[in-house]
Amino acid sequence: MAVRNSRVLHRSLRETPPKVIGGEGVWLIAEDGRRVLDASGGAAVSCLGHQHPRVLAAMAKQASKIAYAHTAFFSSEPAEALADHLVGHEPGGLAYAYFVSGGSEAIEATIKLARQYFVERGEPQRQHFIARRQSYHGNTLGALAAGGNAWRRAPYAPLLSSAFSHVTPAFAYHEKRDDESESDFVARLATELEAEFQRLGPEKVAAFIAEPVVGATAGAVTAPEGYFRRVREICNRHGALLILDEVMCGMGRTGTTHAWEQEGISPDIQAIAKGLGGGYQPIGAMLASGKIIETIRRGSGAFQHGHTYLAHPMACAAALEVQRVIGEETLLDHVKELGRHLERRLTERFGNHRHVGDIRGRGLFQAIELVEDRATRKPFDPALKLNHKIKAAAFEGGLACYPAGGTVDGRSGDHVLLAPPYIATRDHLDTIVERLGAAVDGALKSINQ
Repeated sequence: MAVRNSRVLHRSLRETPPKVIGGEGVWLIAEDGRRVLDASGGAAVSCLGHQHPRVLAAMAKQASKIAYAHTAFFSSEPAEALADHLVGHEPGGLAYAYFVSGGSEAIEATIKLARQYFVERGEPQRQHFIARRQSYHGNTLGALAAGGNAWRRAPYAPLLSSAFSHVTPAFAYHEKRDDESESDFVARLATELEAEFQRLGPEKVAAFIAEPVVGATAGAVTAPEGYFRRVREICNRHGALLILDEVMCGMGRTGTTHAWEQEGISPDIQAIAKGLGGGYQPIGAMLASGKIIETIRRGSGAFQHGHTYLAHPMACAAALEVQRVIGEETLLDHVKELGRHLERRLTERFGNHRHVGDIRGRGLFQAIELVEDRATRKPFDPALKLNHKIKAAAFEGGLACYPAGGTVDGRSGDHVLLAPPYIATRDHLDTIVERLGAAVDGALKSINQ
């Protein structure tokens, strides 16, 4: 019998991916029975692994009550409880939560809230947003305009708003000069950001947007010490907001609930998503400071934005249980401990590898970067599609990881991102590194390196 073509519009139109039929903890089960170790949680999503019994029970309980109600008419018990859990203690001044269906929607909300805040403050001239090259903030048009991923932006460039401009990323491996100290590098980046404020007109800038730890576009890039304190100071001095995108790096992924906790600063507005619900339901959120919401409350009285699935009861119930499990099982401490083990194992396996130029990250959010030449940090020719070959070799060996290209400038460069579930064990991490090592060496051999 002929195999019918899939009617699903898959990511590749030339091949249909295998079907997943089950999951157990850190493992995914394919239709042919293969067990694949989920070393990246999909896209840093599955923080509690798959089929966690407590989360499934919370979803079933909520489904038995009410699955959906529109927020124009009702709030819901899980939405209220999740908001209290996230911002009831007002971390860093963040006091309100706006629940959407994913990271791109969360970023769109941050941009709109920042704009509306200044309109209602009587500063409608603040219409510029500054972000960074080699960043990623989502795939809807507003979020794509904010991001600095050159490859993703290119086809849609004529549609992207000129309200967004981009400065050099805090990416020391490629951007720090050999004759610069770390503090010199930070000073240069701060000077460039200040110059961009001046170019645009400081009174016309609404916000600076950044990922505290850059995700898939550059591969778990942490900022140099003091960078975000300088950024915060510049925004404060010019009356602009600081928007932090923790869609990928937040909700415990780096060892603290919020990645910004390790930077000594806090944002005015924050986007979260992937680790919020752990993949059990589509959910993201914007967290906003009390001062912003109070300004709008005293003004128009409403955030001029909305979606059909805002604060979806099922999604909020799933996310609330995910967060309760993380807290009750002290998984953030586990992430820190496992992160140190993962870094050690990656260093042992790849530290002297002739084609691994950098090992970086924080907590269970780490990456290796592949280079043709370690001394010059020269990337491989993108035509070789090394990251694709590594992904395929890893999957063939029972490992799902997150390789990507364009690491350096949106075109050149290859890295592999790892973001295993918080419930992983040391043995799981050892297996991840072992299988990744075999995949990297196999892919390099296929291109005669």
